[in-house]
Amino acid sequence: MFIVMQRQATPEQVKTVRDDIQRIGFRPFINPGVERKVIAVLGELDAKKAALLEHFYSFPGVERVDLISHLWKLASREYHPSDSVFDIAGIKIGGEAIAVIAGPCSVESEAQIIEVAEKVKAEGAQFLRGGAFKPRTSPYAFQGLGEDGLKFLAKAGEVTGLPIVTEVMDTADVELVASYANVLQIGTRNMQNYSLLKRVGQTGKPVILKRGQGCKIRDLIMSAEYMMAEGNEKVILCERGITTFEDSTRNTTDINAIPVLKHWTHLPIILDPSHATGDWRYVASVSRAAVAAGADGLLIEVHNNPKHALCDGAQSLRPEQFKDLMEQLSRVSQAVGRTL
Repeated sequence: MFIVMQRQATPEQVKTVRDDIQRIGFRPFINPGVERKVIAVLGELDAKKAALLEHFYSFPGVERVDLISHLWKLASREYHPSDSVFDIAGIKIGGEAIAVIAGPCSVESEAQIIEVAEKVKAEGAQFLRGGAFKPRTSPYAFQGLGEDGLKFLAKAGEVTGLPIVTEVMDTADVELVASYANVLQIGTRNMQNYSLLKRVGQTGKPVILKRGQGCKIRDLIMSAEYMMAEGNEKVILCERGITTFEDSTRNTTDINAIPVLKHWTHLPIILDPSHATGDWRYVASVSRAAVAAGADGLLIEVHNNPKHALCDGAQSLRPEQFKDLMEQLSRVSQAVGRTL
């Protein structure tokens, strides 16, 4: 349920409504991004909906009280009708311009990450991605450099001016990773790690939340809701392919997810064509399709020497291929009335 206050509602009237929501055992959450105050009422409302609707209509300053039809409340368009646009280190995600986040799957050395950062920056990338902690299927595979990797990322960000995006895997590492990163990433394997989601939500840091390989779109939004309920509205949803019967690519790219998420939520949507396909030969095609479908950004793996990459070299573009792709994306974005 959400309560829309009148434009002229005073701070005291807003406080009265908020305090009464708490008094009767629910949690108020004020939408920070709209012209007038909208207060979401969080909690199990099923048995009390009708009574609550009538109760809050009588409060001074209240314009209307409505029910939210979806299970997700804070991520819904009913609560926040306009698209959310997040400013991250001076760069907007969710607006007219399409954000490109690029870099290697994993940080391998200081020299490597700085070289890649300089090259993707030169071709127009706005963010640098790189993994310092790597969740791998095999316990014997390269697991990342840990804090050394974070330090190398920070150095690359300092050299190029690119904000840093990197994954956090464990609640014990959240504070450490947040001290280096501009944007925290929740990987596909942790999409439903609710303890981690809550802890990341409490940092207030912008978050990229990747869809789980076997999860529905609804599941993805509900995971975002966990972080938003902790007070963090800066959640970016990421489609990265799902597991189906098809095995010609690493995963099946769900392009449908982009317009569906745009319809159901106000949150920015990005797509990871590298993990969606698992093959560099298909990354450009899926990237173009994502922009045409309305994605707000792309998360693209770029490596200076993919054949010798310690992780996911087969799906990584070389810098010259990334340059070609950026030129293509510029034309596609113009065709759909956006910029790159």
